Amino acid sequence: MKVPKTLMECIRYFSDPDVCVEFVAAMRWLDGVVCPHCGGRQHSYLKTRRIWKCRDCRKQFSVKAGTIFEDSPVPLDKWLMAVWMVVNCKNGVSSWELHRDLKVTQKTAWFMLGRIRLALQNNSFVKMGGSDGGAVEVDETYVGGKSTKMHKSRRLKIQNLRNMTPNWLATERYPGKTAVHGILDRAQGKVRATVVPNVKRATLQGEIEKNVHPGSIIYSDKAVSYFRLNEQYIHETVDHLKEYVRGQVHTNGMENFWSLLKRGLGGTYVCVEPFHLFRYVDEQVFRYNNRATKDNPLEDSDRFMLALSQVAGKRLTYAELTGKVGETSAF
Repeated sequence: MKVPKTLMECIRYFSDPDVCVEFVAAMRWLDGVVCPHCGGRQHSYLKTRRIWKCRDCRKQFSVKAGTIFEDSPVPLDKWLMAVWMVVNCKNGVSSWELHRDLKVTQKTAWFMLGRIRLALQNNSFVKMGGSDGGAVEVDETYVGGKSTKMHKSRRLKIQNLRNMTPNWLATERYPGKTAVHGILDRAQGKVRATVVPNVKRATLQGEIEKNVHPGSIIYSDKAVSYFRLNEQYIHETVDHLKEYVRGQVHTNGMENFWSLLKRGLGGTYVCVEPFHLFRYVDEQVFRYNNRATKDNPLEDSDRFMLALSQVAGKRLTYAELTGKVGETSAF
């Protein structure tokens, strides 16, 4: 199976609808086409409609069934172009840019991006670090509008809220902003980031216990939320009021990821509601974890193929994306 290496090759290669169907089918069903309804392998292919008919359950299905493409009238060639652009544009692709490039409505482009971000999620349960002394960085950041660019009434409202709330009662450091927590495994060069409701000790240390192997070396700043981590880990801190690096003790790896995340949020997407923020974080985590390095020289086609291998078994409707109903699995 031919794999395009550049965007130009991708556009030319997927201009044929039959090629698109064959390519997605090959990525989805490695051992042959399987009916998503009953799991049967006996089927017939209706070439004029580009669908299969199962001989066991007698139901018809297309290559889109049970994937993020399901029930979408957008043809596969546009879907594959959108996936290529999302996974390979370092600062992301806005819905308006996708709308202009693919000749779909902005609403459709935004819906497509939401589905693609779902496919990019990697819910790995393997813990980072290791009892052999694996080094891990932990840090948190805040995402939200800058007060200098807010309307005067909104700026005053946030300032009053901050002044009226005592420090010992505050659940967040910056009212009006959303907290995001990140963990970086230095050896693997992989990061995990998630939106958290607050930066309390129980919340952040709960994320660390869920993702980091006990006995690992953890580097963090002097935030109170990380106190008493040395009960399960080897914990070293750096005081950012005095220094940023002390030998191997620093959080510069996580700071690098935060800079990439905020560059995309502030420059490409401009305005992101807290309700949708986790999807944008997942998108940036995918690109960061699959970036090209000296030890792992990945190409654009490698990220594209990896993303396509994750489209099956994930379903997102417009009602789920907008929060009207809860999300459900594809099956």
